[in-house]
Amino acid sequence: MQLAKENKLSIDDDIYKYFPDFKDSSIAKKITIHHLLTHSSGLPDIRNVQGDSAFFLTAKDEENWAPIKKADSLEFQPGERFNYSNPAFNGLALIIEKVAGMKWQEYIKKNIMEPAGMETSTITDGPYPESGVSHGYLFDGKNYFEKDYGEEPTFAAAGNGGVWSSVNELWKYEQAIQKNIFLDSVWTNRSRTVYNFSNWKDNVPPFIGLCWFITKTNNENMIGHTGSQGGFRADYVWLPERKIFYVILCNTPKPLGAIRSKVLAVALKEE
Repeated sequence: MQLAKENKLSIDDDIYKYFPDFKDSSIAKKITIHHLLTHSSGLPDIRNVQGDSAFFLTAKDEENWAPIKKADSLEFQPGERFNYSNPAFNGLALIIEKVAGMKWQEYIKKNIMEPAGMETSTITDGPYPESGVSHGYLFDGKNYFEKDYGEEPTFAAAGNGGVWSSVNELWKYEQAIQKNIFLDSVWTNRSRTVYNFSNWKDNVPPFIGLCWFITKTNNENMIGHTGSQGGFRADYVWLPERKIFYVILCNTPKPLGAIRSKVLAVALKEE
């Protein structure tokens, strides 16, 4: 969005402009950056993760995006419905690199983390930091076992989940968004406004802005995102009317929805 505001790209650009090596150019010419940002591209995730898990243990953004460029069909036409796509964000990271002329990790550090005062946050480019971070674990019914870099295929790809941060620094990030430190108010508001697709065919109404999920939780309007990777779970919630910010970062499996509801019930009662 910063690059779009600076007229260095348009979120309505088709991705063929940035990836002319797509096997089927007609597919790439249908899909825009906006579709990638809203998980509405229709691109299938055709990575052979199970069949070649050894390769994907160390595969970074380029290697995770490469199989997607070989798609010869779509799951649905772009803009018709929502289907969460991790590879789409590997592709978006690569677009940043092509336009900004630097590693996308460097771009985010310079233009997001430093202005927000996120002094210890980082983004991986291969192995994650050796100190100052938690490891992720899963539970097999008897024992916990490590499941992150080196154990979880696709974990080395950073565009879809390589940010290492803390609750305190994510609050700094949220405050910077609200103060329009990264973007002007027009772009900030646009990112957090549900986009109504003209050709939407999903049974569920649109609920996504530019990356942000805009829904309700505990009967309150919510802007946020949740996700998991290996043995990690995360939940990021901002209730704009209540001015309540809630984040949970877990390195073990947790029922995020249930925890969120209980915590926010207490917060709303105590408000």
